[in-house]
Amino acid sequence: MTTFRSGFILWQLVQTARELTEDARVRERVDAVLHIMGGRGRTYGKGRPLVNALEDVAQEAILQGNFGLAQRFQRFAAYAGGELFLDTLENYYDDEARQRSEKYMRKVAALGADRAVAVLDVLCRDKPGASAADARDLFRGIAQSVDYLGLGDGEGGIRLSTKETRRLQEYGHMELVPRNLPRPASAEAARMMSDVLADVDGGMLAQLLELRARQVGLASLRTVVKDPDSSESALHDCLKNQEWIFGGAFVAELARRQYTPDAILDIPLLRGDGSLHVVELKRANIKDLVIRRSGHLMLGAPAHRAVSQAQNYLRAMDENRPSILAEHGVDTRRASATVVIGHPRYVTGDVTSQEIAETLRTYNTHQARIEVITYETLLDSASRMLALSSARQDADPEPDEESLA
Repeated sequence: MTTFRSGFILWQLVQTARELTEDARVRERVDAVLHIMGGRGRTYGKGRPLVNALEDVAQEAILQGNFGLAQRFQRFAAYAGGELFLDTLENYYDDEARQRSEKYMRKVAALGADRAVAVLDVLCRDKPGASAADARDLFRGIAQSVDYLGLGDGEGGIRLSTKETRRLQEYGHMELVPRNLPRPASAEAARMMSDVLADVDGGMLAQLLELRARQVGLASLRTVVKDPDSSESALHDCLKNQEWIFGGAFVAELARRQYTPDAILDIPLLRGDGSLHVVELKRANIKDLVIRRSGHLMLGAPAHRAVSQAQNYLRAMDENRPSILAEHGVDTRRASATVVIGHPRYVTGDVTSQEIAETLRTYNTHQARIEVITYETLLDSASRMLALSSARQDADPEPDEESLA
């Protein structure tokens, strides 16, 4: 059951966010949110209509290319839909709340470092000749032992308060970063640091950070795919806001996942021309993805069911195109879809990876709007894209004026 949330602080955050854009369409949708919330002394519109309205703002911001504002309203919607605590939301957009959390986390980090020193003191006392390897083994043992610890549920145990539970969630959304670093110890060190910073290309640094983030995201997806027990939900979590993995034709992942009453899309992507592309995710562990009948290879029942589901989504989009375009600004006429399902590592029946790829290629040549691919194909394609991006970073220096002559 969904736990909807709202309140005065969310109302304030929405009011503040409204001033971050001059776009009339975005402001119109923000005003719709504020109308639902009502203002001071009300219930602030807590419920599904508020969540939908916040998602509409995020989607309109995406359509206008304001991805920072879109992310802000996506988080507002996550809070209103019960997916985020208010403390976490404040840490993003309330400076005072963030400072309080940073102070708390610095204390936790200092406490952890102090306890680590105490552990090392005991090690050195009991084993005067202890080496760095001994220290690593000791902390590795401590880390492994926490798997056997749990929270009690009553007498003699530990009961976490709601506030402490929220603190735990914050760790998933925050990190400590270097700040207010001390000055270099010498003039020479200061000069070297100054020279390094002077040569930093901000655009290049941003590209490198983005490249690194994509590498981490792809590694996470690969890990989940390798787990035979991974659910569709786990795969969706890895692919959320990772539209680059599906190729360069897509501008962004849309905030709204539901455009018709009976269809909730896994990943709705926006093409450069403003049209919709639907990604339907299924499990990676599909044993009968491809089957052999009378000596011929063909797709198994799970793949056909997934394609039929995608066909129904596209039909609903076609039938409701005028209302969807008017209400949400997304063109769904002749929308397309990709079904991601299965991985050769899980397919039974003595079928090779190459045979699976050929079977899918044959199937896809007879499809006009729906393509079926495996997670292996998705991972390989994304890996090649990253490799090309890395090669360009390393091998394409800016040409000088003489080389252009």
